[in-house]
Amino acid sequence: MKSKNNAKDFGMFALPGMFCFFAVVIIPFIYGVYLTLTDWNGVSKVKNFIGFKNFAGVARDGQFWTSLLLTFKYVIVVVILVNVFAFAIAYLLTRGIKGQNFFRAGFFTPNLIGGIVLGYIWQFVFSRVFVSIGESTGWKLFEVSWLSDPTNAFIALVVVSVWQLSGYMILIYVAGFMGLSEDVLEAASIDGASGFVKLKSIIMPLMMSSVTICLFLTLSRAFMVYDVNLSLTAGAPYGTTEMAAMHVYEKAFTSRQFGIGQSEALILFIIVACISGLQVYFTKKQEVEA
Repeated sequence: MKSKNNAKDFGMFALPGMFCFFAVVIIPFIYGVYLTLTDWNGVSKVKNFIGFKNFAGVARDGQFWTSLLLTFKYVIVVVILVNVFAFAIAYLLTRGIKGQNFFRAGFFTPNLIGGIVLGYIWQFVFSRVFVSIGESTGWKLFEVSWLSDPTNAFIALVVVSVWQLSGYMILIYVAGFMGLSEDVLEAASIDGASGFVKLKSIIMPLMMSSVTICLFLTLSRAFMVYDVNLSLTAGAPYGTTEMAAMHVYEKAFTSRQFGIGQSEALILFIIVACISGLQVYFTKKQEVEA
């Protein structure tokens, strides 16, 4: 009788979720892998099987590898800055300062704004507001729009991404700090541990579970950035800020080379999966229990 009830509960609660997961994730993924072996252009009804020729096309697509290299650079900078900034702010917001709940909500707010809207808002800031400030003050840093220079445009992408992603990571780190054992921290203080020693030797090891989650989320989101890239720079100037996800979209839907675009998407997925898996494996090994 109990097994029948368990089967019934499984059917009621798990099967709908499993069906949706297979319908929108697994089946499209398998179909996408199949499309990498065809010459489909995204429109025609005919899909000719061409084997691994699309992957040979990917190897010859220099712009894809350039965008992938830029994406790696972007990911490294964003992941480091987001997690350092979020960890530091979360640490401060769990020290009992006045109005800390208000600040938590304030830091989280940018995460609620969609990437497209966020990109257009900051495009106005970099192209109009900063330029106006530069013209009125004479500051050379702001006299010309950041988005017109490849280096500054990349920095602008980083600034917007850090500003957006940090809020969500702050909440995760805040939850981690609030879950720390006060007895352990008090014992460390009694033993004479200074603030830095306590942070390095006690707090950081106990916070590794939160670090694992935040690193995974920032890695995956940074690698797959598209909306902010599209609305803020659209790859400008001259394609120097085109990230891998945006290049894949352009290849598949604008250039009508769906097979090559899907092959590049599969390669990007494998890279992200491998790096994220290694990150989770190594950071989980550093986790300890209080």
